[in-house]
Formats: sequence, C-alpha cells, structure tokens
Amino acid sequence: MSGLSRLAKSYKHGNLITQIIIGVLLGALLGFLAYQTSTADTRTLSTIEQTAINVSILGDLFVSTLKAVAPILVFVLVVAAISTKHVNSNSKGFKNVVIYYIIGTLGAAFIAVGASFLFPVELTLKGVEVAQGTTPQGLSEILKTLLFRVVDNPVNAIATGNYIGILTWAIAFGIALRNASSETKNIISNVADAITKIVSFVIRLAPFGIFGIVAFSVYESGGSSLIEYSRLILLLVGVMLFVALVVNPLIAFFSLNKNPYPLVFKCLKESGLTAFFTRSSAANIPVNLNLCKKLKLNEEIYPVSIPLGATMNMAGAAITISVLALAAVNSVDSVSVSFVNAFLLSVLSAIAACGASGVPGGSLMLIPLACSLFNIPNDISMQMIAIGVAIGVIQDSVETALNSSSDVLFTAVASMKEGIGEVN
Repeated sequence: MSGLSRLAKSYKHGNLITQIIIGVLLGALLGFLAYQTSTADTRTLSTIEQTAINVSILGDLFVSTLKAVAPILVFVLVVAAISTKHVNSNSKGFKNVVIYYIIGTLGAAFIAVGASFLFPVELTLKGVEVAQGTTPQGLSEILKTLLFRVVDNPVNAIATGNYIGILTWAIAFGIALRNASSETKNIISNVADAITKIVSFVIRLAPFGIFGIVAFSVYESGGSSLIEYSRLILLLVGVMLFVALVVNPLIAFFSLNKNPYPLVFKCLKESGLTAFFTRSSAANIPVNLNLCKKLKLNEEIYPVSIPLGATMNMAGAAITISVLALAAVNSVDSVSVSFVNAFLLSVLSAIAACGASGVPGGSLMLIPLACSLFNIPNDISMQMIAIGVAIGVIQDSVETALNSSSDVLFTAVASMKEGIGEVN
C-alpha cells in the first residue's frame, strides 16, 4: 500500500470532530498570518496572502457541493419518513406525547427567535452584496410569496433550491405513497439511505472546506470572524440549555403538578449524555428505550413514541435553524425582520425541524428553508451550513442531547400522567 493510500485510509477512519478542529485551527493560523502580512497594494500580495486566497476555493467547493445535494436530501428524506412511518397507537397517552413534542419544538423555536432579537449575531460572509434585496414586510405579501413557492413545479423547486416547494411536494408524495407496496417503500428507504451516504461523504470532506472558509474569513476580518463564531455558539448553547432546564421542566410541571427536576436530570444524565457524544438521535433510540424500561413507563407508548421522537421531537433543530437563519439576516444590511416575519420563522422552523434527519448535522440542511422566508440567496444559506458544520463540534452535540433527552422526558410525563412509571 502506497503512502498516499495509507494517508487516505487514516483520514477516512479518523475522528471527524478532531479533523474539523484541526481544520479550524490551521485555517485560523493561515488567515491570521495572511492578515498580518497584508499590504494595501493588491498587486503585491505576499505569498501567505496568496495562499489564503487560493485555499478559499476549498470552502467554495464545499459550499457548492452542499448547495447541490441539500435539495435532493430534504426531498427524499421527508418522502421516506412520511411514506414508511407507521403509528399504531391510539391511546390517550400517546396523543399527549405528540402534543408535548409539538409544544416543545414550537416553544423552542419561539425562544430562539426571541434570543436572536435580544442578542443579535452578525457574521462575515462572502457575496453578501448579492443579497441586498427587498424583504417582504406585510403579511399579505409574505403569504403571497409562500403560496407561489408552494405550488412551484417540483423539478424546478429542487433545481432552484425552493425549499418551501420541496417540503410541500415531499409531504404530498410521502402521503400518496403511504399505501404503496412494501417493495416500493423499500426502494424509497434505499434511495434515502443512498442520499444520506452521499451527504456523509461530503461531510467527511468538511475539514478541508472549513479550513478554506476559516482561512479566508480570518484573512479578511483579522480574526473577528472567530469572535463571531464564538458568539454564535454561546447563543445557540445558551438557548438550548434554557429550553432543557426551564422550558421542558415547566411543561412537565404543569402536566404532573410536582417537582420535575429529578426526572429532567435523570433524562439528561442517562439519555442526553450519551446523545451528546453519539450526535445522533436515531443512534440513541436503544438507549432511550432502555431508560423507558428502567422508568417502568407504559409499554404501549414508548416503543412507538421514542422512534417517532427521533424524527419529530426536534427542539434543538428548531433552535439551530432559527438562530442561524436570523444570523444570516443580520449579516445582510438591507434585510430587516418584522414581528410577522419572526413569528412565521418560528412556525416554519418548528415544522422544518420535524423533518430534520436523525443523523449528525441533519438540521443544518434545512437552514435554507428558513432563509428563503427572507429572500436570502442559496449561496448565503450554504455558507451558514458550512459555519454550522464548523461549530457543530459543540452545537450539534448539545442539540442532539436536548432532542434525545426530551424524547424520554415527554414520554415519561405522558405515562406518569396516567399513573404509570416512577423515577428511581
């Protein structure tokens, strides 16, 4: 085996989080050195400056690849999720779980939007000048724009990145295919798995793309972009912690009329901690099922509610979508957000979050859907996805911990409301 083959194999099987951290650090170092050696005369660029500019093509390629695959991913995953999902429980407890999922996800989106207004974050993005357009201000104009995007040709919606149209047609196809044969559903699931593998391959190349993006951003901003990223991380994690430690306990308290924190902390410890490291709600399903069994919850509820929650209960995803979309808006000077826009963003983020894939970084692919509400071009949206991948070392881990622990928490609340279950 040649040295190059060994290097490629080592990279393939290496820890992605470690590789992304290395990409961020190397990119920041190159960008900082390029900034320090920069001159006012663009005709006499230093070697380091030229290198920082040249490696930015890695970031551009990564963003362009995301831009190409994201529309297809969203369409296929939503079709597969709706067409193959079977919910057989009609119990009152199960219906309560679904209600908690909806309230929790929508509430998280509202909190995220409010926090983004209180602590706005602006980012240094490439090509922001092309986004200097008009944003719909009135409710009638917003609804008109949404309606025309909903009825867009599905092929054109995918080709142009019209995520509202993509989501609408995906839901329609998914419902229409619910009565399809098992062979057809297997094909749909296989296609979804294939697209997911393609995305996973693209994400494996993230360290190179992030290296290029960070190097050029730091070169242009002198390091202020790293401060912007840290502010974004603090905002995201702060909102997620608030939802986990305040909002969710309030939902549990008003349902059970007793101190919810023993149950909340147990869910965070035994479900959230594992999900933090796996960064996958789907992968954490066995852990959650085992925890439900330990809590002696209703066996007619949790075998269905836990797998459903891995794809439907996405408070963390709603927060990520809302915060990153509004960060993109704040980065474009001419775009302003009215109360109506923010309200619609909350609802849209909650709905989109329910379609987020239960795999690492699944919510990031739905950021363009929220950005489209403000006429933010796809090029800007894809940069937000790339930034999301860069900070995903922390953001995605905390997001998954919130999502997964909430699955058990709300299932436990619904079961205990019927008198079944106990906190050991």
